[in-house]
Amino acid sequence: MVVESLDAVQAHSAVPQLVDLLHDAVASGASVGFLPPLNHAEARSYWQGVVTALQGQSRFLLVARQDHQIIGTVQLDLARQPNGLHRAEVLKLIVHSSARRHGIGRALMRGVDEVARENGRTLLILETRCGDAAEQLYRVCGYIAFGVVPKYALGADGELHDAVFFYRAL
Repeated sequence: MVVESLDAVQAHSAVPQLVDLLHDAVASGASVGFLPPLNHAEARSYWQGVVTALQGQSRFLLVARQDHQIIGTVQLDLARQPNGLHRAEVLKLIVHSSARRHGIGRALMRGVDEVARENGRTLLILETRCGDAAEQLYRVCGYIAFGVVPKYALGADGELHDAVFFYRAL
């Protein structure tokens, strides 16, 4: 397994695999901002938006590959405000359902740390649904919970779910 950062051109070429990865995540119940059933056009539009964000050089896209197939991804969005040039937000950690529990999420998070440091960022933030496996992963990766927002996001079950917010000082 290899973790690499994709530029906008590489990400554009990878959109079909990224769409498949997002479909798998949503279908398997991951809380990544979409509800099932996720249609192809919506998934493609999302990833095209990421490609556009990559062109602005304030967003980074890391992917984990196994045998040239993308099996995981995570994004890092750099704060652009003058008072926030030391921080970034971790977005949409996704690992294919068939590849979970093999250290891919941890490897992607180590990659995020490296990219953040290379870009002068010393504070990372993120959020996830309370009780998800991702919550434990973030704790293992050194993130500290600083708050819970009740009924933050609608789930596939039709219920509103709490979200926990984390930070990590590098």
